[in-house]
Amino acid sequence: MTSLQPAEQPDERASSGERTVTGRSRDAGRTGEPPPLPEPLRIPVLDSHAHLDLMDGGVDDALEAARSVGIDTVVQVGVDLPSSRWSADVAARYDAVHAAVALHPNEAGRGAATDEALREVEQLAGLPQVKAVGETGLDFFRTPEAEGQRLQEESFRAHIAIAKATGTTLVIHDRDAHDDVVRVLLDEGAPERVVFHCFSGGPDLARTCAEHGWWASFAGPVTFKANDDLRAAVLVTPVELLLVETDAPFLTPMPFRGRPNAPYLVPLTVRSLAQTTGTDLDALCAAIADNGRRAFAL
Repeated sequence: MTSLQPAEQPDERASSGERTVTGRSRDAGRTGEPPPLPEPLRIPVLDSHAHLDLMDGGVDDALEAARSVGIDTVVQVGVDLPSSRWSADVAARYDAVHAAVALHPNEAGRGAATDEALREVEQLAGLPQVKAVGETGLDFFRTPEAEGQRLQEESFRAHIAIAKATGTTLVIHDRDAHDDVVRVLLDEGAPERVVFHCFSGGPDLARTCAEHGWWASFAGPVTFKANDDLRAAVLVTPVELLLVETDAPFLTPMPFRGRPNAPYLVPLTVRSLAQTTGTDLDALCAAIADNGRRAFAL
């Protein structure tokens, strides 16, 4: 299977995670051996956001490890045209993989969202194995300049239009831009299905998402000790709008923060969510599994 070079060099922050666009590194800044397999979930769930193209090892190995612990589906997410093409190709070959395609806001902030590039994103989004347009949105942490933010917003609006035109789910990247992301969504009219990837807001944003029926997808940072605001957001998120993800190979949950992440580590985050909410683990898994099917029209 053809493998792409990684799209970006990542860093990790307290409440969420993101990769920079200044370099490329397959190890994604993680160190040490891959964590051991966690205790399997009895009811399978999906990893709603991963970057298999940036992980060491092959797709077969990643999916086999995930299946062995109860992760039966992975949404593979593109961040530029090469990784979006790769995502669509892998999803066409693996029943357990579904694709999301887009130009990441940090790419857009550098001028990548040309008319030609956006046309290709729309063409890819029309393929049957592509279930989402994303990750798109706004990132004012990595793109603080006014001109870059303007380009991001234009790209975000274009991606919203593509999601609506193709009937796909919109997967949002939102970093240090909560109010503006919501503003643009309401200005444009949100697509039928919206997922806030690696939810990084607090209870106020969670309430806004719940009001509009937008899914909140929680990743490894919800397990980090300092992130009480994220756990407070979990508590006000209706269970029917709750998703879980790895953002692999980034954002490895505790107790393995800093080591390579992979879809097979979703159970660590699910168990943390169950503990935070006081929900029976099997009941939570059943809800997340149903949410995944509805969120991505599977």
